[in-house]
Amino acid sequence: MITVIRGDGETQSDRVTDTFTGEVWRDTILAKTDGIGMTNVYFAPCSRTHWHTHEGGQLLTIVAGEGFVADDKGPVRVVAGDTIWTPPGVRHWHGASAHRYMVHTSISVRGVTWHNPVSDEEYPGPVA
Repeated sequence: MITVIRGDGETQSDRVTDTFTGEVWRDTILAKTDGIGMTNVYFAPCSRTHWHTHEGGQLLTIVAGEGFVADDKGPVRVVAGDTIWTPPGVRHWHGASAHRYMVHTSISVRGVTWHNPVSDEEYPGPVA
């Protein structure tokens, strides 16, 4: 059966602090259902996730602003309109650039394992 998830316009955003650095807010679009979760994430400048992996991979679409996605090979700049696929088990992070916010829609497949924070030395830009 098909499920329609309607935006109610009344659900409050969640401030996320335990697995992110900086000011980050999340709106859940689809709570984990059949191994799939979907959220909109709002990053203030310099804000970012901790390093993490996804059991089944992750798809990101950059909705607004600019930021970075990075794996062990280093960061890549991303802007509104970019879509990023991270394969299962690849350690990575993502977040806003030093001088602009970023909003992305995230579709995560199965579980996520969180690792250490991204250090200021690993982050590609001045940290305020």
